[in-house]
Amino acid sequence: MPQNDRTVPRHLKAPESVDISITGGCNLSCRYCFYADPMARLKDLSTDDWKRVFRELGNARVMRVTITGGEPFYRPDFFELVDSVVENRMRYSILTNGTLIDERTIEAFSIGKRRLRLESIQVSIDGSCAEVHNKSRPGSFDRAVKALRLLLKSGFPVTVRATISRHNMHDLEAMSEFLLEDIGLPSMTNNEASPIGTGCICSEEIALDHVDTLRVGLRLEQLQLKYPGRITAQAGPLAKLRMYREMEDARQTGRLTNRWQMGSLSSCGGVFSKMGILHDGSIVPCSMLHDLFMGNILTDDLLDLWKNSTAIRNVRERYGISLRELAECSGCPWTDFCNGGCPGVTQQMRKTIIAPGVSGCYRSFLEANGIESLSVVKYTGKNE
Repeated sequence: MPQNDRTVPRHLKAPESVDISITGGCNLSCRYCFYADPMARLKDLSTDDWKRVFRELGNARVMRVTITGGEPFYRPDFFELVDSVVENRMRYSILTNGTLIDERTIEAFSIGKRRLRLESIQVSIDGSCAEVHNKSRPGSFDRAVKALRLLLKSGFPVTVRATISRHNMHDLEAMSEFLLEDIGLPSMTNNEASPIGTGCICSEEIALDHVDTLRVGLRLEQLQLKYPGRITAQAGPLAKLRMYREMEDARQTGRLTNRWQMGSLSSCGGVFSKMGILHDGSIVPCSMLHDLFMGNILTDDLLDLWKNSTAIRNVRERYGISLRELAECSGCPWTDFCNGGCPGVTQQMRKTIIAPGVSGCYRSFLEANGIESLSVVKYTGKNE
């Protein structure tokens, strides 16, 4: 049986990028937010503290940051923090719900090098209409769409991510047509609601099961044919079906994918080039692994933690752990081809990262759908 070796990649000398949650505050209460509830007890860093953070990141030669929250525009000092990012020679992206963006926001971006250093603004849109979108993001559709149109009209590098859940899984065609044709976005991406934070509390209401994943994934694959190169995904049903098809191909042909190390817990490669900082200054391997505390940016040395923290080292070493060593994978015919799934979701559901994920298990996926292979399934065109 062909297998990749179990070599763990080397991490960079310093993180290339850092995800920055500048606030835990938000003007919305989304039904699947992975950040809100677990972070409610934490206090935002002050303006001066964040400026100190950005100086340290710049001195460490971090190249870019992703500014998120909470809702980043919720902070009244947002642009003061952006200026600090720019002053410290970094580029930046923004993840936002869009509802606080207006003409004054657009004008504020024109000051200094704010717009020059901006790589992208990602706005969250979860439906083709208010009725669908507002099920997950109450009362926000009209404001988010207004902001999206305003950003596009003003020539900003804007993109949209749709989080797929049971609230909008039947709206995919209409949502794609609305965003790509009516709004005129060059492309859009999608993921799925995860059982983390509020998403854990509301899991039965919003989370996709294996049967949903198959139906949604096939639907999205058809939409990719309709809109070539314009619908992408790094997680969620579309990404899972791509992974499953690569697993089937490897098993049949012996050709191993180069996107992960087959047969090991290798789904997460981000920790070799990036890390996260929460709104209280806590440093974590990833914002979805907020339980794995590495230290605090105000009291600990960033580069020392990047190189030596036990928390991030454990996530990196996970990459080389063979699935054959795990009892949960015993007897599975896909063990030598799987990657174990997202450690963030696994940590939430199993309270450990040294385990295979539940939602991405191909054996369970096939059993739930009553099939032996994805190759026997075709899209029906129906919204079951």
